[in-house]
Amino acid sequence: MGVGKSTVGALLAERLGIGYRDTDADIVSAEGREISDIFIEDGEPRFRELERAAVRAAVAEHTGVLSLGGGAILDADTRELLAPLPVVYLSMDVEEAVRRVGLNTARPLLAVNPRRQWRELMEARRHLYTEAAHVVVATDERTPEEVAQAVLDALEAKDT
Repeated sequence: MGVGKSTVGALLAERLGIGYRDTDADIVSAEGREISDIFIEDGEPRFRELERAAVRAAVAEHTGVLSLGGGAILDADTRELLAPLPVVYLSMDVEEAVRRVGLNTARPLLAVNPRRQWRELMEARRHLYTEAAHVVVATDERTPEEVAQAVLDALEAKDT
């Protein structure tokens, strides 16, 4: 959350001359409401169902850069679907998250004690992000442009 995956994803797509897609945006468009509203009105399990379907559709239909929501990796079928793809994990620490987004309550999983919640989410997810990723790029104290270049460099190095 707040790592800049949408911004960096769009920059990467532009630099590579390919399309960009964000599964969170797909869900918002299909549902006609914000993700935080889906969490509040329907609950997290329903949101995760929508997320699974959005990821499946995006992987099947889209050949460019794809950004996934932070919790998509929790689903085993999604991890299996991503296994053959060049997945990039954009990492950041809690201090950077605070600086970027203030850990505000617009993010449904951070509504109570945001710093602690962010740390707990990352502790639960980090190993999944790392296992799924072909490369890991730290975003701390970097501009989106610097992160996009670091991603390109890391992927190129991985291919050689």
